[in-house]
Amino acid sequence: MAEWSNWARTVSSRPREVVMAHDVPHLQLLCEESALSGRRVKAVGAGHSFTGIAEPTDVLVRMDRLSGIRSVDEASGRVWVHAGTPLHVLGPELQRRGLAMTNLGDIDRQTIAGAVSTGTHGTGAAFTGIAGQLTGVELVVADGSVLRVTDTEHADLLPAVALSLGALGIVTALQIQCVPSFLLHAVEAPASFDETLDGIDERVDGTDHFEFYWFPHTDRVLTKRNTRVSGESRRAPLPAWRSRVDDDLLSNKLFGVLNKAATRAPRIIPAMNQVSARALSRREFTDWSYRVFASQREVVFRESEIAVPRSALPGVLRELRSWLQRRVEVVAFPVEVRFAAPDELWLSTAYERETGYIAIHQYVARDHRRYFEAFWAMLDGLGARPHWGKMHELDAAELRSRYPRFDDFTALRDRLDPQRVFTNPYLDRVLGR
Repeated sequence: MAEWSNWARTVSSRPREVVMAHDVPHLQLLCEESALSGRRVKAVGAGHSFTGIAEPTDVLVRMDRLSGIRSVDEASGRVWVHAGTPLHVLGPELQRRGLAMTNLGDIDRQTIAGAVSTGTHGTGAAFTGIAGQLTGVELVVADGSVLRVTDTEHADLLPAVALSLGALGIVTALQIQCVPSFLLHAVEAPASFDETLDGIDERVDGTDHFEFYWFPHTDRVLTKRNTRVSGESRRAPLPAWRSRVDDDLLSNKLFGVLNKAATRAPRIIPAMNQVSARALSRREFTDWSYRVFASQREVVFRESEIAVPRSALPGVLRELRSWLQRRVEVVAFPVEVRFAAPDELWLSTAYERETGYIAIHQYVARDHRRYFEAFWAMLDGLGARPHWGKMHELDAAELRSRYPRFDDFTALRDRLDPQRVFTNPYLDRVLGR
């Protein structure tokens, strides 16, 4: 048996069989035979989720060969993309065609199917998550048939299959509504915690893509403002040396060394955060959108990210700061804060509400439980929705009350996968059996 584990090493399994998908007919036969034999099938991408959402139990399906752009409609800007295409490959491929995705997350190691199926998002008050950019999904369902859903074909199902958690079938291709390629003018600058929260609405609404990182045990944040611009002549990327120093040394190699030291001596963390917060100085540059949205993350960590109503976000952050000021726990990783527009996807964390996201992290070698559990306790009564690919402890009974279309989704699951060919322990917990 081959052993599988996710990137964060929070979940591992030994599936009975590993299958490399050759094409869609191959997947059709595999799903049909698995349903008849009672085997469970799970397509696996980059494994970048922190939950067990992609955990394979019986058959692990690799989608590496179903990668690349299938077709481009130049008139509409709609692009069919094979499900196994990594985001860091897709960005340059679209750029060569003069196109771009409207918004992206801050990591681009995922496959496109994995990113949309877990609800991966970026930031920006006027922009939805990645799944909100889909106008079509093709998937193989449990009986081996191909279900093609677009905004003109089975359109009533698009809000369900665009963000499906991998619970409805194996996604084979996705149609993305792209836009003409564009530049992002990035301004990253230090600020104070209270200054940022006091003017949060002005900052979020006044910038295309606004986010910030708060360094626990300090009053320092790093704000990131990305403004969309056009005209290739305005491109002014970071010098290679600056990018290497800031992103490689401070965010990866040096940050990893500091976290190892802090694991041996946690008392140094508050002072270490003060130094780290001040080491990241202002920088300003302009580059192609896919290069600005994403950054490298080499240090392994644990993460929980929760979506709350945007208006509730400042209160949660201030409560989190108060808890950390008591030094119940010391935390070296910054807290990441982002924003998103409402959408109509049934299982989206931003379903029908303006959303603020708070992501907390802990270094892989340190126990995360006390920190994460304290954070989760602060969210009672807010209708908080956990990112499907980030750590949380909610089950179907609790999630049902937070998603108005939850029962509609599970009814569709009953219809498309009555034998639960595509389930696993995580999906049993969050959706029910």
